[in-house]
Amino acid sequence: MPAVLALEKISKRFGAVVVAHQIDLALDEGEALGIIGPNGAGKTTLFGIASGTVAPDSGRVLLAGSDITRLAPERRCRLGLARSFQIPQPFHGMSVFENLVVASAFGTGCRERDVYGRCVELLEQCGLADKANRTAGSLTLLDRKRLELARALATNPRVLLLDEVAGGLSEHECGALIELIRATRRAGMSMIWIEHIVHALIAIVDRLVVLHAGSLIAQGDPRTVISAPMVQDIYMGIAADA
Repeated sequence: MPAVLALEKISKRFGAVVVAHQIDLALDEGEALGIIGPNGAGKTTLFGIASGTVAPDSGRVLLAGSDITRLAPERRCRLGLARSFQIPQPFHGMSVFENLVVASAFGTGCRERDVYGRCVELLEQCGLADKANRTAGSLTLLDRKRLELARALATNPRVLLLDEVAGGLSEHECGALIELIRATRRAGMSMIWIEHIVHALIAIVDRLVVLHAGSLIAQGDPRTVISAPMVQDIYMGIAADA
């Protein structure tokens, strides 16, 4: 069975700066994969290439064995690839519920009235039921992060890409978000999660990958990878976080 998502020999550079060099990365069905690396390592660019907002210079992106390298982001979304962003990007003037309806209807190709039930379920699942009629722009950071995750889930993805969803949260808020992601994980969602807060990743992922200067330098069991001297040298502070 092919990987649910695979990046094959992906390379990308911006001028003289190499942000991805011959990267091979595969996500199995039902797996949670974590990605860490210092700023500038190429993590978010890799997500852009996977989701279709950045074109690779070479290499292929495969979803369930099908080549989607040349497909637009919205086509990839409807095929089952959803992404959240480091800085939540809701429709600020719309209500929380309206944000979910737009995401679900657009992401699945269904009529709005046909997605209402799913959106109500997500409000409950993501702890937003009591804020359904609030404008998204009035939410706290934690609730905007919850809404960002809920909007991605509203597209009924097969693969979920999470980009530093815990960034900017307090320890207590981070714990609440981890529980939400853990519940999503238990439901069988395949996911790749980029995160600087390493203990959050360790609580969820099955496998950890380290990127540095556009190259994959380590992967495997999360605690084993984190304890590797080379990883600690490159990613300063990782041992203390872990």
